[in-house]
Amino acid sequence: MKHLLIPALSVFSIAAMSCGGGTTHSERANAVAVMDSVVSTALADSAGAVLTEAEKAEGWQLLFNGHTLEGWRTYKNKPADSWVAEKGILHCLGHKTDKSDVRGNLITDKQFENFELTADWKLSPQGNSGIMYMVTEEFETPQLSGPEYQIIDDKNFPEKLEPWQHTGANYAMNPPLVDAANPVGEWNTTKIIVNKGHVEHWLNGKKTADYELWTPEWKQHKAEGKWKDAKGYGLSKKGHIALQDHGSEIWFKNLKIREL
Repeated sequence: MKHLLIPALSVFSIAAMSCGGGTTHSERANAVAVMDSVVSTALADSAGAVLTEAEKAEGWQLLFNGHTLEGWRTYKNKPADSWVAEKGILHCLGHKTDKSDVRGNLITDKQFENFELTADWKLSPQGNSGIMYMVTEEFETPQLSGPEYQIIDDKNFPEKLEPWQHTGANYAMNPPLVDAANPVGEWNTTKIIVNKGHVEHWLNGKKTADYELWTPEWKQHKAEGKWKDAKGYGLSKKGHIALQDHGSEIWFKNLKIREL
């Protein structure tokens, strides 16, 4: 904790000095506010994700505590060492050669039905990953059951991408409505809302997907596309949240969810 004391004490000294010599009440209040902001930021950086009192009142809960993989396990409990928790970041280490989708996918212990999820993430160059939801475990991989919020290096991926493979898409079903991803290596903010079959994908404040599960249109997309032979795809109304290990490095933080 010693490293936290340096910025806090520095700002405290500035605030203390500003309290003499004719400073106004407003100036002193501003100095104290700056001090509080720096201390809060330092604590958040050290401890990982935190919830504000307002978020707690709204029903938000942390999916990742910033320190350990508590609340998470690998899909079907497959042995894997792909994921580490470090300084508030959930880091998938990736692999230089194995880029398959049957690696150490990570899922929540808890299952969710109707929810709003938010997460910050950044991806390595030429990377490929995703966030899946309503995942069940009777299949070889999680995406055979749960829809996927696609995350990929749209600009530099080494293979040609279909429109439904771009970041923010409902993978293999609905292409993204807009291109909203930040350059690779920069942080992005994702939001996923699932509420009684209505699903929205958001990326950096822009809606990238809006669809209804189990409608005739949805069933037609499934029957005509990649999932035509995946009988269980998208049928579960409750399941795990899954983070995909596709052999690429990806970093997540501030993973939060609230049930609707």
